[in-house]
Amino acid sequence: MNFNVVTPKTTEELLAQISDHQNENFRFGAGCTDLLLELKKQAEKELTVISLNRLTDEKFTTIQRCDDGIRIGSLVTARQILANREIESLYPVLHQAAYNLASRQIRQVATIGGNICTASPAGDMACALVALKARCEIVSAFGSVRELPIDEFFTGVRKTALKKDEILRSVMLPVSKLKRHSGFIKVGTRRSMECAVVSLAYHILMDVDGTVNEAGIAVGSVAPTIKFTTSACDYLIGKKMNNLDADRFAAKVMEYVSPISDIRASAWYRKEVLNNISKSILTI
Repeated sequence: MNFNVVTPKTTEELLAQISDHQNENFRFGAGCTDLLLELKKQAEKELTVISLNRLTDEKFTTIQRCDDGIRIGSLVTARQILANREIESLYPVLHQAAYNLASRQIRQVATIGGNICTASPAGDMACALVALKARCEIVSAFGSVRELPIDEFFTGVRKTALKKDEILRSVMLPVSKLKRHSGFIKVGTRRSMECAVVSLAYHILMDVDGTVNEAGIAVGSVAPTIKFTTSACDYLIGKKMNNLDADRFAAKVMEYVSPISDIRASAWYRKEVLNNISKSILTI
């Protein structure tokens, strides 16, 4: 692999580098757990990697409380998410997804922004964030900022809504004091270091009597992009968790799947597994 690397330290330097390379071939690098594998498989000519490892802007690098909820910088690693007690308490689905990501060594460097921007339908933390209805904070080379719901961020297999002059700065998560039933289920062909054959992320908020007030259900590895299952969520709203039809709920989840058969699993197997795990999350 042969490429040029630039290492901006400030946001101003970063945006200047993005602007300067608009007419050239460039990629962003942070943990590089996916990027290096991609470049090893297929080298890119005259490539510049804009390394984000030395960036000091806290909006990129930290987990912060803010007026709208919690902001997670795109350079926050899976290890940092696992170490954060507020995330473990408020968003078990994200905490569990980070724990299920690859190996301990990779979790030390793999970033949440990388997991999102790779736009793999099997992204663990990305699936959890879709269930959480996260909003992506995107900044352009000109300094303008826009927000986008994360389920609109993914436009296809390894494709996103980012423009060439933009970068993902952070993701915003809403905070609720309601009781939560939240988790992440990942099924693979082996116990570790494996992309999901099927994944399901759920974050269900309930009143004190168990009535569902809000719900987020997302599925991964069963369609070209991670899918937010709106019909399944709508079915839960206003009902008590102990008074639900599991078969009907699972059928609504299955409305969003169009799996393929590949070396890891058949389309039939993916559907069967997702149908079964969808029913299982209604037990609390």
